[in-house]
Amino acid sequence: MVRTRFAPSPTGYMHIGNLRTALYAYLFAKANNGKFILRIEDTDTERTVEGVIDIIYKTLKQAGIEYDEGPDIGGDYGPYIQSQRKDIYNHYAHKLVETGAAYYCFCSKERLAQLQESGAPKYDKYCLRNVSLEQARSKIAAGEPYVVRQNIPEQGVSSYTDLVFGEISVDYKDLEDNILLKSDGMPTYNFANVIDDHLMRINYVIRGVEYLTSTNKYNLIYDAFGWERPNYIHLQPIMKDSARKLSKRTGDASFEDFIAKGYLSEAIVNYIALLGWSPKDNREKLSMRELIEAFSIEGISKSPSIFDEPKMRWLNSLYIKEMPPQAFAKKSKPYYDALGLESKFDYETLDKLLQSRVEIMSDIPEKLKFLDEFDNFDLGLFENKKLKTDKMIAKEVLPKLIERLKRIENFDNNSLFENLKEFSAEINLKSSALFWIMRIALTGAQVTPGGATEMAALFGKERALERLQAAYKRL
Repeated sequence: MVRTRFAPSPTGYMHIGNLRTALYAYLFAKANNGKFILRIEDTDTERTVEGVIDIIYKTLKQAGIEYDEGPDIGGDYGPYIQSQRKDIYNHYAHKLVETGAAYYCFCSKERLAQLQESGAPKYDKYCLRNVSLEQARSKIAAGEPYVVRQNIPEQGVSSYTDLVFGEISVDYKDLEDNILLKSDGMPTYNFANVIDDHLMRINYVIRGVEYLTSTNKYNLIYDAFGWERPNYIHLQPIMKDSARKLSKRTGDASFEDFIAKGYLSEAIVNYIALLGWSPKDNREKLSMRELIEAFSIEGISKSPSIFDEPKMRWLNSLYIKEMPPQAFAKKSKPYYDALGLESKFDYETLDKLLQSRVEIMSDIPEKLKFLDEFDNFDLGLFENKKLKTDKMIAKEVLPKLIERLKRIENFDNNSLFENLKEFSAEINLKSSALFWIMRIALTGAQVTPGGATEMAALFGKERALERLQAAYKRL
């Protein structure tokens, strides 16, 4: 059975790149009737941020990425939080020393600093060459601090096949004897992820391309224990432009940020799925079920992807347009309430105007700002060279329009539109010119969420006439 995992560090909000890794691991597992596991890698205690684990749970839930095993739901291979597995790592670290694939190191910070200052390209295996295993055990028994370092062969080449990039080979001389177990007894990522992946039966490891060559070091640990290596799928980064990667460390948007900006979770997930992968039929709008059905390794790109927020806005607009009216109403209400519209407008009418005209929910205040800025609008907006309108024509037309509107009983959009089309012919003015003047006089804006008659219907007869009269007095 296919078993994949997502193993985030609880160091901040869920970055878009991290969420894509989780999504691909989830899609690959589900596309192959497998299991998707959540594991928290919190061994870097200095960078761990309180409360972030709950954010990880919340984000995955919002994104519709359902894990089969994890810290909060359990499973057969727990615990699923690394800080709770310290004894496991210690056991395997000492066992690895016994195989000769690792060794105890007692070098002080001062010696390591001197080694670095001397220009040495990497650690010089001093403790491996000068401290026997028996001596090392005596030092440990005496309470001397130590770390466990991986013993990389000094000659030869390490190779493996990545399912995206093909064969990856690295000369051992280019690899360093990195620390596997720190002096506080906690493992480094280099060691813990191998132990956990093996014990949790992870057979497909999906992660960023930055681990493409270091995977050769991890494979040595598998080999030393006689364990089967997993299959590897490495992903190119998501870029903010041609030169810079998206990064939470530089303040790039997280999943939570985009939700707060009014994006729908389904649209975010849909978009990030396309950042580094494409279905065979090149569809762009896919539900989670459709993503699972279409996902395959063959569609993963070997090139980095550039995050294009306008593209995600466009995709989000498609989801908004297709939302059931009641779902849109639930999303829009907080924005209307914040604008203080509860006693002024029928929310259902606003929804009908806006649902097809916003790309993200936070567009709503911008679409409705004319409601507050009406009193001070620029009278120059009446001028439209294409329609041949200006302030003088508006001053001539508005009194006639006001009188006409007073006589209209059915003040809905359709009735207004048909009536005023007839009226424009009666006064020998193009209907487009009449509606332009009417829109400006009603809203003080050139762009509104709907045409002139829709705006009049929104305001209602009494308020629409008040606005038209106020605009006329200013001319």
